[in-house]
Amino acid sequence: MNRSRLRFVVGGVLLLALPFLLSGRGYLVYLVDLAGVYVVLTLGLNILTGYAGQISIGHAAFMAIGAYTSALLTLKLGAPFWLAMPVAGLIAAAVGGFLGITALRLSGHYLAIATLGFGVAISQLAAAWEPVTGGFQGLKPPKPSLFGILFNNEIKYYYLELAVVVLLVWLAVNLLRTRAGRAFMATRDSEIAAQAMGISLPEFKTAAFATSAFYAGVAGSLYGHLVGFISPFDFNLSVSLMLLAAIVVGGLGSIEGSVFGGIFITLLPQLFSRVKNLPSVLTGVVLILVVLFLPSGLADLVRRVKLRIIARAGTGAGPGAGVAAGTSAGAGGEGLDVSAGD
Repeated sequence: MNRSRLRFVVGGVLLLALPFLLSGRGYLVYLVDLAGVYVVLTLGLNILTGYAGQISIGHAAFMAIGAYTSALLTLKLGAPFWLAMPVAGLIAAAVGGFLGITALRLSGHYLAIATLGFGVAISQLAAAWEPVTGGFQGLKPPKPSLFGILFNNEIKYYYLELAVVVLLVWLAVNLLRTRAGRAFMATRDSEIAAQAMGISLPEFKTAAFATSAFYAGVAGSLYGHLVGFISPFDFNLSVSLMLLAAIVVGGLGSIEGSVFGGIFITLLPQLFSRVKNLPSVLTGVVLILVVLFLPSGLADLVRRVKLRIIARAGTGAGPGAGVAAGTSAGAGGEGLDVSAGD
């Protein structure tokens, strides 16, 4: 418990101090802000796909719904950001729940095709509905303000976004510990077994879609007010495919994997943006390598490294500690081998 609390405190201090560690490098702080948006996105998609086993290839559509809703509420109705953001998430959740209901009889590649069609339809609607969405000329959401504070630069926006991201991660962790979270995982593992245990598949599939869409809607709101401009180009099919790649690379069915996936989807295009199409090629290469050699994603790699460090530290601490650490590491290793074999 002491070590856990120490890691929590150190992690919190580092997160709070991060903008000052990057002082004078506004673009890097902006990338951190953008990574926070994608962490929320990948977390929502991981709840749907990694935990509930329902695939979605049009997830950027929910992000678009949240972004446009928040932009229209603040621009047209003068609504404050603190109201526009949750409303954007709730509207996206309502659409996600409706999509979940209509897709109850679908699974596997049929469900993937249905969500693909939904994503393309929303993108085309955003382009065609020019009087409302601005078409390809887009909309310019204002910078948010809260309690008289205008979040008009990267550092201020970082702390606003950090509070939202921490809250949503905390909610996801606690959701997955409840009956609903266990029902999601049971549905993913075996729908027949889940029904035998009294789990209502329509109810929990719809709930998974709605929850995932809520996260995407909030992420869309954060994205729009961070970038200051949204258009249909920001929510096309390639974004949805990158999100799927991100949760596979980070780790399906893992909160930590969602964080790693969000960072991956942010940094890779930025690091190699000077070479045309190189980010897409590298994403495909990384995805193939992860599927072949690390099927549980980067989160599992970090866990393996941590186990080895603990085992080596225990070996150096003394004969008794070495035996205990070796036994613990061996037990963990067996579990990892079984997972890899599966």
